[in-house]
Amino acid sequence: MTTSNIASSVSRVVTPAPVWTRPEPTARAPRFSREQIAAAALAIADEDGFEAATMRRIAAALGAGTMSLYRYIETKDDLLALIDDAILGESLVPGPLPADWRDALALVARRSREAYLSHPWAVPALHGRHVPGTPTGPNGLRRLEQCLAAVAGAPLSHRAKLDLLGIVDDYVYGHLLRAARVTTAAAPRTAPADAATTLGFIQASLETGDLPHLAALGADPAGLAAADPGDLDARFELGLRLIIDGGSTWLPAPR
Repeated sequence: MTTSNIASSVSRVVTPAPVWTRPEPTARAPRFSREQIAAAALAIADEDGFEAATMRRIAAALGAGTMSLYRYIETKDDLLALIDDAILGESLVPGPLPADWRDALALVARRSREAYLSHPWAVPALHGRHVPGTPTGPNGLRRLEQCLAAVAGAPLSHRAKLDLLGIVDDYVYGHLLRAARVTTAAAPRTAPADAATTLGFIQASLETGDLPHLAALGADPAGLAAADPGDLDARFELGLRLIIDGGSTWLPAPR
């Protein structure tokens, strides 16, 4: 894929033009950078949740007036793009990649998972909303370059490499959503009486005989352990290896 093809592909999905295509304020000494605004938004979201990262809160954290931030970002989508690009920067692998493309791709995936796990609100907040276009910010482009470098040695066609990268990303984001649900479910949030009522409902449902597979699972401690948050790391590694090894087998080689 040539540079012009990549640019043409991006231009078909990015409307309006992303914040990166617009120059930052042209004052002789801009008071803030987009990176500083993104860092402030991340800190607020990490502490109080994504919805707390309002323009007013961000401006207060930077010691600025709310309206002054609109010199740097014009819309909520601009702010989402800044935050998303900041996390993509954290997901970059520092230093050289492993020589084996499978190990390199696995490392890229692990790094992405770690970056988003440090901001557990980010996947549902950013990827469940409209973030226009593809990641075309500075870090988004660097990550795409690193992903392509990771699979450069794979015996796959260019299309197959892109397919595999997309499938691995889908797996990472899906895993993060599952991890968030498992972690939330493991946290004590209900009163003991409510928990007992829920357990009673489940037990009664199993005793009807209409759910034989669930009943068998409930009788197997090893099966129930699959929902243990402590097993998430091992499950992620297993799934990642299955995807990478399967991709090398089933995706087409270069012509």
